[in-house]
Amino acid sequence: MERLLRELDKVLDSRQILQNEPLGRHTTFRVGGPADLYLMPGFSQLSALMEILHRHKAAVTVIGNGSNLLVGDRGIRGVVIEIGRQMSEVFVRDDRVVAQAGALLSKAAQEAYKNGLSGMEFASGIPGSVGGAVVMNAGAYGGEIKDIASVVTVLEKDGGIRKLTNDEMEFSYRHSCAIEREYLILEAEFLLQNADSDDIRRNMDELKEKRLLKQPLEYPSAGSTFKRPEGYFAGKLIMDAGLAGFCVGGAEVSKKHCGFVINKGGASAADILSVIRHVQKTVKERFGVELKPEVKLLGEF
Repeated sequence: MERLLRELDKVLDSRQILQNEPLGRHTTFRVGGPADLYLMPGFSQLSALMEILHRHKAAVTVIGNGSNLLVGDRGIRGVVIEIGRQMSEVFVRDDRVVAQAGALLSKAAQEAYKNGLSGMEFASGIPGSVGGAVVMNAGAYGGEIKDIASVVTVLEKDGGIRKLTNDEMEFSYRHSCAIEREYLILEAEFLLQNADSDDIRRNMDELKEKRLLKQPLEYPSAGSTFKRPEGYFAGKLIMDAGLAGFCVGGAEVSKKHCGFVINKGGASAADILSVIRHVQKTVKERFGVELKPEVKLLGEF
């Protein structure tokens, strides 16, 4: 570890290197044990950093805004890399918004609105980062990343940088080829349409009102906990199974929207996982439908 830290000091400054960092500080569930090493590189530092980590055969986990993660109470061994504030530039070029992977998706949507570009309104309330959204083909209210992503810049495992087209990303429901190929997203370019800014703002405000009315935004969560099963809605299945308000410790199936498992206060990752497993078991027994988590489980539980 000391040798690794000495090499990291040549690439990152001390503020970008944290040891035994509690991951509850970096996830929207507000739970998660410590990372052995937590690194926050900038765009220009990433290639050199990955080369060092590869040479040391370090176990590496990459996270963004932590909005779609459940990290175990015992944390994550090895190195956690945050693609976040140090890689969050957004700019507009003609009818395209170009965003680094660490930028919040909502920030990119705001830049689109300010420049009279439509197509990202659905993303204005998604709490994740651009990188995470691209990897998982995030979506809401009828829109998905695959509808607007034109070019995605990725870092390959061997350190090579590639630009991939929409087709090459192989987007599908909550999925892209970045998962299997272990691409690290660096930047995404979104192709949008010119429109009246007032109309864009009105659409964004309407979607915001829907979220406030229907989603338990007042509590820590990771958004929709389960993927939508084909032919069904996860929230309705859970409600019909009588699981609204089911809780373990501080974790609860939201009464406001049963598709959300929330941290009502003081929940552990084990509490949240117990609720998820109970919901899966009950829905399977009652309706024969297998609910798959949309939330990604990381670390040691």
